[in-house]
Amino acid sequence: MPDYTVRVDSSTAEIEEALIGAADCRKASGAFRSFMFKHAILHPGSKAAIDGWDFRSSPEPVRMGRSDRQKFNSGSLEETDQLVLGRKAYEERAWDDAYRFLSRASEAAPLAVDDLERLAMSAYLTGRDEEYLRALERTHQAYRDAGNGRRAARCAFWLGLRLAFRGEMAPATGWFGRAHRLLEREPHDCAEQGYLMLPRVEQHLAAGNLDAAYAAAKGAVEIGERFADADLVACARHLQGRILLRQRRTMEGFALLDEAMVSVTAGELSPILTGLIYCSVIEACQQVHALGRAREWTSALGRWCSQQPQLVSFSGTCLMHRAEIKRLSGAWQDAVDEAQQAVERLTQSNNRKDAAGAWYQLAEVHRLRGDFDAAEQAYRSASQYGFEPQPGFALLRLANRHVDAAVAAIRRVMGATTDQVRRMRLLPAHVEIMLAADDIEEARRACRELEDAAESYGTELLRALAAHARGAVELAEGEAQAAAVWLRQAIEGWQQVDAPYEAGRVRVMMGLACRALGDDDSAALELQAARTVFQQLGAAPDVSRVDTLLNMRSDEACSLSARELQVLRLIASGKTNKEIANELHLSGKTVDRHVSNIFNKLDVPTRAAATAWAYEHRLV
Repeated sequence: MPDYTVRVDSSTAEIEEALIGAADCRKASGAFRSFMFKHAILHPGSKAAIDGWDFRSSPEPVRMGRSDRQKFNSGSLEETDQLVLGRKAYEERAWDDAYRFLSRASEAAPLAVDDLERLAMSAYLTGRDEEYLRALERTHQAYRDAGNGRRAARCAFWLGLRLAFRGEMAPATGWFGRAHRLLEREPHDCAEQGYLMLPRVEQHLAAGNLDAAYAAAKGAVEIGERFADADLVACARHLQGRILLRQRRTMEGFALLDEAMVSVTAGELSPILTGLIYCSVIEACQQVHALGRAREWTSALGRWCSQQPQLVSFSGTCLMHRAEIKRLSGAWQDAVDEAQQAVERLTQSNNRKDAAGAWYQLAEVHRLRGDFDAAEQAYRSASQYGFEPQPGFALLRLANRHVDAAVAAIRRVMGATTDQVRRMRLLPAHVEIMLAADDIEEARRACRELEDAAESYGTELLRALAAHARGAVELAEGEAQAAAVWLRQAIEGWQQVDAPYEAGRVRVMMGLACRALGDDDSAALELQAARTVFQQLGAAPDVSRVDTLLNMRSDEACSLSARELQVLRLIASGKTNKEIANELHLSGKTVDRHVSNIFNKLDVPTRAAATAWAYEHRLV
């Protein structure tokens, strides 16, 4: 007879294999029956015993009474088999196994309320959103039926929170309201009152009332500490940190975020709060361009996810964050791979917000590589998920030489964005697009706003962005010496945060500044160094541009603006001024001015001479 013996420390897979093999329970070994009775019938931590044995501590085989043996031999303990496997899988953080076994047990017989909670948690962590809500509703009702208002209110809070994350505010508000009403009937204070302060924090934040938001978060921390609820304390404290960042109290904000993360990384929190706080803190760091912290916490989130291979809910968000960091670090193919995986997992778990973010990261890499059709499709996918695909989409239009379309897009989104943190994400592109449109004054205003943000937040990446923008504006105004100072700071800043593509872009500007100052040798060094980086990254549009600059005489190269180079290429292709105006969406008068400037700067008398010059310098 086959041996279907299992050990107490057997893995879930080993137990399942034994269960299948021992389908005829009369053939199961004594050790297997001992294991099943020791772990399947009892809820973990219970004091129950069968036939005089305490199953929490007894290492000996369980002595079964006649009725228990009859049940075992007849196969009527199947639902109990599923329970033990589900509980063991849950303890091992094998979330998909836990969900499957607990679901089967639930089909055979009603689950106890704590097993219902396990079922709900497993559903959430495996991306089964609707199943999570249904299981949590059952748990909520079970607690109400048992007269446990506090636990029922906690379930109602989680239901409301998940619905709010999905954008379903009406049912979310209904569940929050039910939770409040349940707690009104409770005779004593409880931790659940602190949980219900968290939606108020978000409401105040949405209204821009930061002081009220901070006060509500502080109150939630105090309740959590009074009732020793680690989940509540960590969640509310990290919200305090985010609010302080919004108030530009950067050091205080990071201190509270880091303190909350101590509980996260120490494994003190529930799986759902662990994942939620990881993602929220990483998002906060990225919003204020604290790239170093974002990298550290993303790496920690990645390790946490890798320890749970069946985790779906937060693994997709982790991949999305990793894709952005990989892109900034120059690992573009890795960024594409992880963004694609993120889209799949986040779509599976109905996380539309982060799925849109993953599409956006995918679009950014396509744009930088020069795959403009794929980039546009990815930006459109992000938009379909409710994500504002700016500034990337505007920069794509700029790369396609549709300057007016880029200007209209960036002005529209800047005009609609009042939140200072969100504006920081748009400002660098605003400067770049306005300079391409020859609107130096608007570019300078955007640059000043970016410099103010860098001064307030003081993060290394923001400082690099501000120096980059200031150098570009100075160069556009013909102040090459001043530009060189700011551009050198930007290069050092980008190198410090390990952002090779951005450093390469600044080196191109530095090359142009050196040419304007008559230092042709340094100009060549900067341009060649930038070209090497772009070639390694696969940034085809940038390689082409640098090749053009390297083949131009220094005095001519520094004198032509980006727009004038565009117009010159179109002249060389045989287009008339009217046709150029239509293609670039410019007025005829603007094109006439550009053509006149080109003739003067190149010292050529005719369009034919300008065309010959363009071919000589391989512009076409």
